[in-house]
Amino acid sequence: MPRSGRPAATGWRPCANCPGFGVKRVCSGYGGTAVLKDVSVELPAGQLTVIVGPNACGKSTLLRTCGRLLDPMSGEVTLGDDPIHRGSHRALARKLALLAQGAIAPPGFVVEDLIALGRLPHQHFLHRWRKEDETTVVAAIGRTNLANLRFRDLETLSGGQRQRAWIALALAQDTPVLLLDEPATFLDLAAQIALLDLARGLNRREGRGIVMILHDLNLAARYADQIVMMKAGEIVAVGPPAEVITRDALRQVFEVEADILTDPRTGTPVVVPLRVIGQLLGPEPACETASLAVATA
Repeated sequence: MPRSGRPAATGWRPCANCPGFGVKRVCSGYGGTAVLKDVSVELPAGQLTVIVGPNACGKSTLLRTCGRLLDPMSGEVTLGDDPIHRGSHRALARKLALLAQGAIAPPGFVVEDLIALGRLPHQHFLHRWRKEDETTVVAAIGRTNLANLRFRDLETLSGGQRQRAWIALALAQDTPVLLLDEPATFLDLAAQIALLDLARGLNRREGRGIVMILHDLNLAARYADQIVMMKAGEIVAVGPPAEVITRDALRQVFEVEADILTDPRTGTPVVVPLRVIGQLLGPEPACETASLAVATA
């Protein structure tokens, strides 16, 4: 696979169809311990869904179970009409791409090499690297603004640049469904907006289904068609942003007192945090006044 001479980017191919997820009474977790507790939720076809919730509430576990990185202890996940945990991994990888947290690239890879891995599900022993693969990789590089970094060693990149390379890999996989676990991590504000604009464009113009995890509730409200709010391994609320992001929900789920305003441009909710209700970091240490003895000669 050459590292130079790739063709100029062309238009992105729209997906033919976009199946939705059905999560039905799923328990899932790690080492025999359930993190998700009898979770049921519909992630509709062709929508942009954002999962929100405090740390360690099961957001990533839900996404990893939908992406078949975890097998459910009980219950079932379907993609369209098909159970997600049956059939070949290669066939599934042509339907969905998953950007997981903490992914590690092989040593010595340059940006373009990593992104090209997204084409592996579309190859087999009779069809290796093709013109279509070249075009798709270049399009992913262009969409993530990595053209000037395409031959850079991944180990020399900043956290934000490396994150964009992983996002480009998911785009190069060219699937009708994208699962993105905290894709805005390490990105500055401009890069976050660019990423979310890209995700919305993939959804609106091409009909791709996108499920992502975000911590910024204001960005989630601005971009999501549907928000899934979680706490302690359970689904607390599902629906449009204005119905899910409420003062009561923020108190119950995040232990935060906040005002909810309305964005005059988009009509979406805007969270203005006021104070923490719970005690996340422990009590403040007591202040002690020490005497300072000044010795005089």
